[in-house]
Amino acid sequence: MEMERVTGFPHTHMDRRPRKRPRLGWDVTQLPPQAQVGMFCAQEVGRVTGFASSTAKAPADYASTITTSSSVVLKGGVAQNGSPPWRDDDKDGHYMFELGDNLTSRYKIQSKMGEGTFGQVLECWDRERKEMVAIKIVRGIKKYREAAMIEIEMLQQLRKHDKGGNRCVQIRNWFDYRNHICIVFEKLGPSLYDFLRKNNYRSFPIDLVREIGRQLLECVAFMHDLNLIHTDLKPENILLVSPEYVKVPDYKGTLRSPKDSYFRRLPKSSAIKVIDFGSTTYERPDQNYIVSTRHYRAPEVILGMYFSSCIDALEYGRMMDVIVVFCFIGLGWSYACDIWSVGCILVELCTGEALFQTHENLEHLAMMERVLGPLPQHMLKRVDRHAEKYVRRGRLDWPDGATSRESIKAVLKLPRLQNLIMQHVDHSAGDLIHLLQGLLRYDPIDRLTAREALRHPFFSRDQFRRLSLASIGWPGMNEYLRK
Repeated sequence: MEMERVTGFPHTHMDRRPRKRPRLGWDVTQLPPQAQVGMFCAQEVGRVTGFASSTAKAPADYASTITTSSSVVLKGGVAQNGSPPWRDDDKDGHYMFELGDNLTSRYKIQSKMGEGTFGQVLECWDRERKEMVAIKIVRGIKKYREAAMIEIEMLQQLRKHDKGGNRCVQIRNWFDYRNHICIVFEKLGPSLYDFLRKNNYRSFPIDLVREIGRQLLECVAFMHDLNLIHTDLKPENILLVSPEYVKVPDYKGTLRSPKDSYFRRLPKSSAIKVIDFGSTTYERPDQNYIVSTRHYRAPEVILGMYFSSCIDALEYGRMMDVIVVFCFIGLGWSYACDIWSVGCILVELCTGEALFQTHENLEHLAMMERVLGPLPQHMLKRVDRHAEKYVRRGRLDWPDGATSRESIKAVLKLPRLQNLIMQHVDHSAGDLIHLLQGLLRYDPIDRLTAREALRHPFFSRDQFRRLSLASIGWPGMNEYLRK
């Protein structure tokens, strides 16, 4: 299979999600080739290799190397895993490296997988475990080093309780190298956002959305039981466990990319893991700072609404139910901000597009009202003083407070939630709409908890359709194509 390239990984501050795209009917006459298999590969320095059919291999020097008593790997009598020459960090504090460099004597750099505000993620060969790993190299700046140590604490806490590693990415090791905190993770596949982007933002089948949603809510419930709030759930922070995918015919594909107009990619496994716990925090009654990436930010975060909560576990025979009791106190956010993010993510997986594409608070709130209906007056009456400018006479100051006509048009073009889902989902649309209405309730006190959402009919109804795609893989593809 030929290699496909893109210019580079998107950064968190660059939103490349498209607006509405035309959806074509069943009017394609050309028959496409049969389904093909491939793999999502890592990013090399300066480029992305894209999807390829080859699998990751050990470095070429591995088979012919020997280990001496001094733990220096030799090839032909020449040291292969000594420290690289010292290089100054770049102006932003990022670690400078070359392919083939070593990070200590244990890890050898193979490729660059991505980068962000925190630093870089490199694909490395672990000589001790004889496997590829992902190493997050944090910028050599004090505030990022401090944040990295907090993330390590959270990761170790999660690993302690999630010994099977079924929900959250597993930390393997960490070390301090040349003033850079390095965190070693298991190597996973692409993020859901990268998969959508590489797939020309085609939506996922509803059964795949169901399985991803179930696992995501299980992860959120697991964290909330530990009194932890992720605060930054988004498709970029949800990784497929496997990079493998299949290409299948797609008669509804866009004509934007002629080469792929009759194909869509689907992951061979639905298994996912949540990553990036750098913003994770314990639940406290005084949290009123801004959290979450804009598109997935809950209304109480924007408005400053807040409540405290206590979790009581009641045992009935062998069943353990977790009851969350809320008591309104002041301004801020809590567990429910994660639930709102999950709702936004599920909509995006169903449609291929972010639900609220905006960068302004007032416009964001107006989009919420357009899609979900008016904000409750009791919330608007209790906003933080910084959000008072968005409210006038007990209602959202819209459209009078709009900054431009383009902003008003962007809000007016949004459909209601029910209509949006019906445009993209055939079976299970009713159950999904009802679930989303529970996940996207304005008042965090009324919003579903993760465990309540897992008991929703969208996940429990129709046993045949909810067979785990992770367990059957995509031999079940034949069933999908017959729908």
